[in-house]
Amino acid sequence: MTNVFGKRYGEVLLVYVGENGPQATVYNTYPLNDCPAELWTKLDTQTVAAEHGAAAALLNGPRYWLMSGIEKPGGTESERRTFGGIEMLRQATVALSSMNPAPYSVNEVDRKAIFVYDAGTPVFELVDPDGRRWVMQTYSQTVDPALTLEDLPGLAARLTLPAGWTYRSRTLDAPLTVDTSNRKASVLQDDLANSYSLTS
Repeated sequence: MTNVFGKRYGEVLLVYVGENGPQATVYNTYPLNDCPAELWTKLDTQTVAAEHGAAAALLNGPRYWLMSGIEKPGGTESERRTFGGIEMLRQATVALSSMNPAPYSVNEVDRKAIFVYDAGTPVFELVDPDGRRWVMQTYSQTVDPALTLEDLPGLAARLTLPAGWTYRSRTLDAPLTVDTSNRKASVLQDDLANSYSLTS
């Protein structure tokens, strides 16, 4: 999938609890539709969970992609489900750190994908105390419905970062690739529910 930067989507996570704790199956509207607001706002998590035999359902969105393209080496064909009239594709499974993960807690995501950020693209990063870089993959309007791309360069002033963490924005002078096609992705969210991937 190319030219995804700035494209809107939404996700439904169906949560099941097993021996190893809660795990969510992630269904995504992209590229089938742009998460139409008139249907999205009517989704009821208890109803969705009951309809699909899940312990819980979580709504994740609306969100906007920040990479340039997404590669799925194994192909893009996957299971389709419809939630409240919104068609979605199964895209990943997530081992949740808890049923209600706190900001900056890491979850492992099995998505078998490669995210590509082209040279010249703006990127927004967290740097942890070990110097590892976490690149924002999507920004979210879940917490702040008015958040826009233009707000992201100044986001540091709004985040309550853990000790030793920093936030920065820059423009890439070379392509950046986050390849999690053969390993699980390490993903976290900030206070505003924006999502970041560990770059290596």
